[in-house]
Amino acid sequence: MKTAQIREIYNRIGKTDEEGLNAFIRQYGQDERASVRSIAAMAQKAIDRLVLERERLETMRAYERDCMQKGYSLICGIDEAGRGPLAGPVVAGAVILPEDCEIFGLNDSKKLSPGRREELYEEVTDKALAYGVGVVGPARIDEINILQADYEAMCEAIGQLSVMPQILLNDAVTIPQVKLPQVSIIHGDAKSVSIAAASIVAKVVRDRMMTEYDSLFPEYGFAQHKGYGTAEHYAAIKKYGPCMIHRKSFLRNLDEH
Repeated sequence: MKTAQIREIYNRIGKTDEEGLNAFIRQYGQDERASVRSIAAMAQKAIDRLVLERERLETMRAYERDCMQKGYSLICGIDEAGRGPLAGPVVAGAVILPEDCEIFGLNDSKKLSPGRREELYEEVTDKALAYGVGVVGPARIDEINILQADYEAMCEAIGQLSVMPQILLNDAVTIPQVKLPQVSIIHGDAKSVSIAAASIVAKVVRDRMMTEYDSLFPEYGFAQHKGYGTAEHYAAIKKYGPCMIHRKSFLRNLDEH
């Protein structure tokens, strides 16, 4: 087998589904050529990773399984992004996934690279039965405080859903304004596939907004720190003063930084 043919087989590994990988192993696993057998071994490792990923996702479906056993089928994950930054909105995501939905790599958005979050955002929004986004801006955050703004964004996200959920799985909160059954889960974005999906939607939407704000206010570096309180961000605020998307209530102790 020529080097070019081996290279072509190698390139196919990363683009082949599980069924194709198994077929490849059956065909080439015992090949007399060591170079081909090594590629078959890579295919086996890819399948092993899929098995481990399925096990991880199954663990993250524990809360969803419990809800289904209690008779709920429309289970909505809720999470927010942007609670701590000095600037920009707080954004909430609400996602209802199908019961048999399989999204490899689904996890707490903070554990994912920006590129991987974008990929998963597209897959989540494509496969979800319904998803919604709620946005509460900095002026409103200053007016009612960040916790109430969180609740408001979450209510808005639920209101955007095209399907009414039967129960909510929330990341560490109970939303007072919502009368639906709710389950508050500490670190829920790492423990529930529904909350993880919501965290990705919220994070990607907010990051995109902050990148757009960067083009309007380039001196603050919003595209890099997304409004969080980095040393560079504090320095820019001291140099230029706050802009219209800064949370004034978060800048009261500015002189301490």
